[in-house]
Amino acid sequence: MTSGAPGRFDAAPAWAPSGRRAVPAILLLVVAANLVAAGTVALLLVGLSAGAQDHGGGRAVIVLTALTYVVLALPAGVLAGLRRQRATATWLLAGRDPTPQEAAQALRLPVDAALLTAVGWLAGALLVGVVGAVVSPFPLVGLRLGLAALLGGVVSAGVTYLLALRTARGVTTRALAAHPPDGAPGLGVRPRLLLTWAVTSGVPLLGLVLLFLDPSNPGGPRRGPVVLLLVAALLLGLLATATTARSVGEPLRGLRRAVQRIGRGDHDVRVRLDDAGEIGLLQEGVNTMAGGLAERERLRDLFGRHVGTPVAARALTAGAALHGEVRPVAALFVDVAGSTALVRRTGPERMVGLLNRFFAVVVDAVEEEGGLVNKFQGDAALCVFGAPAEHPAAAAAALRAARRICAAVRAAGELDVGVGVAAGPVWAGQVGAARRLEYTVIGDAVNEAARLAELAKAVPGRAVASDAAAAAAGEERRAWLPGAVVELRGRGEPTPTWVRRTD
Repeated sequence: MTSGAPGRFDAAPAWAPSGRRAVPAILLLVVAANLVAAGTVALLLVGLSAGAQDHGGGRAVIVLTALTYVVLALPAGVLAGLRRQRATATWLLAGRDPTPQEAAQALRLPVDAALLTAVGWLAGALLVGVVGAVVSPFPLVGLRLGLAALLGGVVSAGVTYLLALRTARGVTTRALAAHPPDGAPGLGVRPRLLLTWAVTSGVPLLGLVLLFLDPSNPGGPRRGPVVLLLVAALLLGLLATATTARSVGEPLRGLRRAVQRIGRGDHDVRVRLDDAGEIGLLQEGVNTMAGGLAERERLRDLFGRHVGTPVAARALTAGAALHGEVRPVAALFVDVAGSTALVRRTGPERMVGLLNRFFAVVVDAVEEEGGLVNKFQGDAALCVFGAPAEHPAAAAAALRAARRICAAVRAAGELDVGVGVAAGPVWAGQVGAARRLEYTVIGDAVNEAARLAELAKAVPGRAVASDAAAAAAGEERRAWLPGAVVELRGRGEPTPTWVRRTD
């Protein structure tokens, strides 16, 4: 993926409501979890009191009190939850992005659900404990009832948080998409694992210990309550562990796939933010990293287009500084013949189109031979073979590129050019100022190539090479013929030349 919208990992969970029914659906799930927990605690207490004497109908009073409390507490809890998350329901119903305050409130949805559950069970434990102590001839019965309800509340609150965390991923995703995490994380992985341990091991084991330490039952608990407690612990443990595993495992799988795709060069990938804890910060970090790499690659591409890929790679590796070195190269200079008259005849806009097509031919021919188009100079171009990276056959490559350019320009029939090729030592490096640098080559071979390009405009093959370039070209020299010995402008000495064969 190199363009378009960023990639997204992981479709939304099979059941993760994110629209107008999200908050009510989550609250109904919380109610169901609390009813299951209440039923489990009730069965456990029935088992504990089996065979005990019911003095004065105290047991009926306790049961009636508990049922009345459940009937009143559940709707009250639902209303309190809806009131607490009213802002979340508002922006979900409106189908808009949340404000920062609304997003923060939505991210607290699992915690709010767990707190409401905990408060409800705490109040119920106190009520049942007090009523049990009052109506029973044994005050310790009230303590036992209160402790049982309290432990059930701990389990219920823990399971409520884990379930709400899972089912609220759709809401979390929309909130984090509008306002990514940038501060301290919410309830992270370690608290979730500790909460899972408390639900699956801590509370059930503590309840089992309390069964044997119950002073109102010196003979110890019957087999039924113990088995019931263990079965409930197994079921709750499976639910809580599976929920925690999915809440941690699914985002990590998405992160692993994202990192793999980034490693393969896909910098447009993005991970869906669906966690308000450390995992969410990690997801945002991966997205930021991918965005930074994409921006770096874009700048590198632009840099390479302006200065050439070899120069860009060298600058990114060695840094930018005013330094260079003397090295043997082959210089190719290509110039459009009659460009002044041509631009007057065609107009500047059409001339630019002609030049762009011409330069595309030059770039393809030079780069396929391992050279560098060092700079464009109006209607001319300077190309170098052997800098900044060494070339094993610079002269031969430059002469082949010259032949290809001449053949392609002749086939197009739009322009007439002259190509000059020379070889020799030059200084190659960056010149300019500390804040503005340009990679260039300076030396006699560069000047000679430019003079030969002027000369080539008048020869049939439209390409002229120096004797040094032809001598170093090996088998490529067979495609060239000895030309005239000329005195190039500014050199003051005769220069043997070679011309491209046209037969």
